[in-house]
Amino acid sequence: VQLQASGGGLVQAGGSLRLTCAASGFHLRPHSIAWFRQASGKEREGVVCISGTDRILETEAAKGRFTISRDNARNTVFLQMNSLKPEDTAVYYCAARLVNLLSSRDQDYRYWGQGTLVTVSS
Repeated sequence: VQLQASGGGLVQAGGSLRLTCAASGFHLRPHSIAWFRQASGKEREGVVCISGTDRILETEAAKGRFTISRDNARNTVFLQMNSLKPEDTAVYYCAARLVNLLSSRDQDYRYWGQGTLVTVSS
C-alpha cells in the first residue's frame, strides 16, 4: 500500500491549489481517505476526510474553502483549496484507513503519503 501526495507549491494569499493523492497497491474506493497538515512547530491536524461511500467530514480548517473529492477510475483523491491564507502554509499529507469510517484523528490512519509542501505568501 502506497500513497503519493503531490500538487503543493508556492501561491499568493487568495489563490488556489489542488493537491492529489494517488494510491497504489489497493483500491481507494471502499476506504476512508483524509488530508492532514502540519505547520512548522505545530502538531499535525486533520483537514478533511472522505469515506468509502463519499460521506465527508470537514474540520474548521477546511470549511468553506477546501473540497475533497475522489476519482475512482484513477484511484486518486483530490483536495481543492481555494482562498488560501498564509496560515494554511504547511506540509499536507494524505492518509488511508482500510475501513469505511470517517475520522479526523491521525492515530486512526495506518497508511500515509510522504507529504507535499504548501506555502502561501501574504
